[in-house]
Amino acid sequence: MLDHRFPYAKEIIETVIENAYVWIVIVDADGKIIYMNENYCRFCEVTKEKVVGKYVTEVIENTRMHIVVKTGEEEIADLQYIRGNYMIANRIPIFADGKIIGAFGTVMFRDTKEWSEMNSHVRHHLSSIQSFIEQQEVTGAKYTLNDIHSNSAIMAELKEKVKSIAATDSSVLIRGESGTGKELFAHSIHLLSHRSEGPFVKVNCGAIPEQLLESELFGYEDGAFTGAKKGGKKGKFQQANGGTIFLDEIGDMSLHMQVKLLRVLQEKEVEPIGGNRTIPLDVRVITATNRPLEELMKTNDFRSDLYYRISVIPLFIPPLRDRMADLETLVRYFIKKVSLRTGKRISMIHEDVMKTFHQYHWQGNIRELENIIEAAIHLAKTDVITLEAIPEYIKNRPIYHSDMKVNSLKEMLAQAEKNILIRTIQKHAGDKRMAAKELEISKSSMYEKIQKYGLN
Repeated sequence: MLDHRFPYAKEIIETVIENAYVWIVIVDADGKIIYMNENYCRFCEVTKEKVVGKYVTEVIENTRMHIVVKTGEEEIADLQYIRGNYMIANRIPIFADGKIIGAFGTVMFRDTKEWSEMNSHVRHHLSSIQSFIEQQEVTGAKYTLNDIHSNSAIMAELKEKVKSIAATDSSVLIRGESGTGKELFAHSIHLLSHRSEGPFVKVNCGAIPEQLLESELFGYEDGAFTGAKKGGKKGKFQQANGGTIFLDEIGDMSLHMQVKLLRVLQEKEVEPIGGNRTIPLDVRVITATNRPLEELMKTNDFRSDLYYRISVIPLFIPPLRDRMADLETLVRYFIKKVSLRTGKRISMIHEDVMKTFHQYHWQGNIRELENIIEAAIHLAKTDVITLEAIPEYIKNRPIYHSDMKVNSLKEMLAQAEKNILIRTIQKHAGDKRMAAKELEISKSSMYEKIQKYGLN
């Protein structure tokens, strides 16, 4: 009986239960339903009025509520398959006067995808309060989202997207200019995924000679070729089994290797050079490039079937000049990082230096900024970084004088529009429909502008 001191207790309890994130069912000692909240009823396509009094197995597929009221043993975080989805279910017996009078059941996540996304969310928060040193030694991944220092809205949105996609096993293609931090995102995706305890193997496809890349990726058997290591060698894909392989600079891969890579991705198996057996693979593939793959496909320098295989989920990392809100955060971080490494204490950076930084184009992105900060710390004569410690090419950037000829307003607006179109199309990995949607223009307008500026 509800306490008379709380006249609205019944309404409060009903509101909380009906709007709870979990789905709820209560059965009596005979396994008959005495309560089921609206969300659960809606999912099972039944009404609250009709389910009351029914045996629980008649309403909920693969339930064990009737078993719990018999055994008196709780079942926590149990997988339950209902209506084509796996649920994470809890079942708790209810006791009164030493006897079981019923059981209380909840569904915490409505499917395993939801559970995986929550798991990634928890991993992200754990990474900010506990050490990943042991995990890094085992897996090879060492960067989390906490190592990506930013303050801009566009990066905050990107990090949220990473948390969501980390829970899947889909292939990810990371696009962005050189120096934007693509590798950091690849590490983060791995460490937030259910594969985080498995290996993380990185391969720079542009740094390995073509004649060696095949054996590096797929391995070879004993005696496969002259100079082959005795006993053979495991390739990077085998080393990454159970984890993630990160293929950096994928746009530099030859067509010959693209064909072989496509087969491995399609068949989910690898055949070492000189071997006559295939080895099954369980590997998530993350790729990255700063090259225009769409243009390379037009010139037949990159296979379209491979492109669609690796770009199930595209990620675009914006250049530093498009997220200048991150500049001061990054400067502070690099000053602290380099000062600790070099032992030279720097207390601040002069405001004139920051003004110069804000005016600079940052063609080399984050990597260029870090290198400039490191050089400035070495060259600084005091504990303050001044303009004297900054490279001349940054200080001597072109500026407009009143007597200089400038473009007309119409020309400048056209150039600005062209730049926005390019960045937005790149952001959506060439998907012009999505770019048009973000810019809030029609598809026909998008294609007119593409033709106008020669962006085909």
